[in-house]
Amino acid sequence: MEQELINQLLALPGETIHLEKGEFLFHEGDIADHFFIVREGRLSIKKFEASGHIFAHRLVGPNNVLGEIPLYETNTRTYVFNAIAREKCSVYSIRYDVLEPAIAKDHSLAIAMMKIYTLHMRRQQAKYRDLLLYGKKGAFYSTLLRLANSYGIQRDDGIYIDIALTNQELAEFAATSRESLNRMLSELRKLGYVAYDKHHLVICDLDALIGLLDLDSDTIDPNISNIE
Repeated sequence: MEQELINQLLALPGETIHLEKGEFLFHEGDIADHFFIVREGRLSIKKFEASGHIFAHRLVGPNNVLGEIPLYETNTRTYVFNAIAREKCSVYSIRYDVLEPAIAKDHSLAIAMMKIYTLHMRRQQAKYRDLLLYGKKGAFYSTLLRLANSYGIQRDDGIYIDIALTNQELAEFAATSRESLNRMLSELRKLGYVAYDKHHLVICDLDALIGLLDLDSDTIDPNISNIE
């Protein structure tokens, strides 16, 4: 997220909320009346299905925003996902009735907010596309690509993912069970495509992963193929 926009939003009246690991910032279905900027820590954005399945939508780290989707609803505004702190977090909260007049007054802010909304919708559509077109395996492989684009650090042995995710969290991003995820991960490790450095994934052969998805690396937009 552009720092100039973040600074512009932080200049608006609001309050800072502190969350402990596992606390909810909001629940799906809650009345939405606040826009949020993450200052410290990371939150997981998830959807809980009645069947018990959990679908992880994205991670939100420092200088990223959430709560923008209900802002543009015309009927009753509600949050469409759950926001859960995966570690200690500090979040700046701005009421919609403060943000909306600022957007109406400043056209550059209005354009920037629409760009945020569009970017997040495109990322969401890309995730659903991968799941529909490529199935659970494809959803998992594309999750690894998104992690590489968001948190990857190039090393001699591959791309080190600078965030420790459990297999359960990876399964939630791929919309599959932990057991299925374990099998897919084991296959990739046997092929030498991925490895572990303590609790962190290392993608040893990114081109091979892209090949499994039958994609051309030149067509992948890191701004869209992104876990945040």
